[in-house]
Amino acid sequence: MFSRIPAPAVTGEIVPNGVQFRPTFPVATTQVAAAGERRRRAVKIRDFFTTDTCVLSFEVFPPVRDGTIARLVPVIDRLAGLNPHFISVTYGAGGGTRDMSVEIASLLKKKASVEVLAHLTCVGSGRDQIDEILREFRSEGVQNILALRGDPPAGETSFTRPADGFGHACELVDFIRSYGWFCVGVAGYPEGHQEAESFEADVDHLKRKVDAGSDFVITQLFYRNEDFYRFRDAAGRAGVDVPIVPGIFPVINYRQINKIASLCGATIPGELREQIEPVRDNDDEVARRGIDYAVRQTEDLLRHGVPGLHFYSMNRSGPVEEILNNVSVPGRKTA
Repeated sequence: MFSRIPAPAVTGEIVPNGVQFRPTFPVATTQVAAAGERRRRAVKIRDFFTTDTCVLSFEVFPPVRDGTIARLVPVIDRLAGLNPHFISVTYGAGGGTRDMSVEIASLLKKKASVEVLAHLTCVGSGRDQIDEILREFRSEGVQNILALRGDPPAGETSFTRPADGFGHACELVDFIRSYGWFCVGVAGYPEGHQEAESFEADVDHLKRKVDAGSDFVITQLFYRNEDFYRFRDAAGRAGVDVPIVPGIFPVINYRQINKIASLCGATIPGELREQIEPVRDNDDEVARRGIDYAVRQTEDLLRHGVPGLHFYSMNRSGPVEEILNNVSVPGRKTA
């Protein structure tokens, strides 16, 4: 996800029926080990889009509350078992979180043998630091990068260009592409970036990112598919000729609603509010209705020929599993 939403504590997998999955640590589970035999060669994500298959992907983030990757391992295991084309790993500008991002990317590549999309932001890093990070990723076999400007650090209200760093994602894209080894993705905003002067200005900025060398676009979350279709069509008219993948964030508790609206600028449609509001104090029922909404949203996107689906997992596999159990994704392997 491209804007800050407070991360939940990862204390076990909560699935819609309320059953909690409690893993045992440390663990290198059967699915992860089996996946290690499936895929070993590094693949550039842009190559996934050359077939008629719908490209499936998930996002995870470094655990920020307890600072241990062990609690993320069973989530990665279960997500890898859903046979995604890749899993993305968010990036923290701070040293500890940054190191965890690299470690998680390495875990996905070496243990789960899942292709990785590593996030990289302009926040708090000059060119030399970004060069060091890129070399770390390359040494771990990670060759797919999602280039983002990034949010202002906690406690700050505006982004400041780092000394000898970059002020815009398009500059970061150009820098990464100069290495000649990485495949680069960028973010898109179906309702326009909150800092953009206008929707049209934001689409123009996306075009600059593509012109700088980005290979695909993953969007911020949205709940009205018409916003995505409008954005996709406007981008096409502007000359954006790379795949645009919708980002899907299933609502699984009532507290998310207002956080999403304020932090990400995503409009919560009346239909979704009307479904969630009457059961706001029943987390299981909120999750059931939120997942049902996400299923219908996903089915409509597939009918409109999207090239891929990117799910914001919030480090929980249960909701994603439930959605995929109820939709037919073209070309998806289920075993």
